[in-house]
Amino acid sequence: MTEITRARASAMLFGGAALLSSSAALRAQAAAPLRVGTILVEAAAEIYFAQDAGFFAKAGLVADIQAFDTGPAIAAAVVANALDIGYITVDAAAAIHQKHVPLVLIAPSAEYLSPTTQGTSAFMVPANSTVRSGSDLNGKTIAVIALNGITHIAARAWIDQNGGDSTTAKFIEVPPPAMPAALAAARVDAAWVTEPFLAAAKKSARVLGYGFDVIGKRFLLNAWFTTQTWAREHPDLVLRFAQTMRETAAWANANHAASAPIVAKYTKIDPGIVANMTRSYYADQLTPALLQPLADISAKYNNFAPFPVAELIYTPVR
Repeated sequence: MTEITRARASAMLFGGAALLSSSAALRAQAAAPLRVGTILVEAAAEIYFAQDAGFFAKAGLVADIQAFDTGPAIAAAVVANALDIGYITVDAAAAIHQKHVPLVLIAPSAEYLSPTTQGTSAFMVPANSTVRSGSDLNGKTIAVIALNGITHIAARAWIDQNGGDSTTAKFIEVPPPAMPAALAAARVDAAWVTEPFLAAAKKSARVLGYGFDVIGKRFLLNAWFTTQTWAREHPDLVLRFAQTMRETAAWANANHAASAPIVAKYTKIDPGIVANMTRSYYADQLTPALLQPLADISAKYNNFAPFPVAELIYTPVR
């Protein structure tokens, strides 16, 4: 299994000299600005943990964090050099890669780890619905966050793995906050609901299945990326950013009480909801084996050829 670890990245960048091998050396660097694009969801809040808990400052980085509504908007901004680094789901990164856009992953973000993070999302139907199996959703209208995105892929996989034919269903885009109301009013036959909206949805809907087990028990959901050109021109910043996010991930996974106010501050989610919802788990390494499941199922449902995901991971030049 190939992993991009701190030690390996340092060795590859500096021929084993480890010029930046210590955090003290990183702090000694001149403060460097970074323009980073993210989405205001809990899984992407890791970037705000790095800022508010002081990890960027420790690494000598000054992050200008900009919030976007969608991943494609972030990707467009990175390609246009309006951002240096952005947040992206692995399925989207795989699809973009197949269009020969030179984006590379430089640090992991949230990881799906069943059953620990199963409760972060659910496939739901109205409470009085007769739907029990995938075949019951043939020809039905289903709400997902984004067409061809992970919730769309997961909904199709659930239907197909439970006796149905997802090609017959009609999928529509509904913003995450509007999912509970769409189910309550029976405007849709099913919906993929994510936190922090599960509690509201459960008032008038029931769960067909939790989490993304239809994709795999453990895989990387999203990551931080840049362009191949920017990464090659800024190897020091890539390394410092990756190390910062690794340190942030370890802190976030172990300090939910301390990170919860930061999530509430930026996402505007009620602090009480944050305190009781299933929290994201953040990965500390870009591991091809954990990238492959989501890339492969994206290839299946978005009609492109599967490929080894090591191609997505930026490899520093000696």
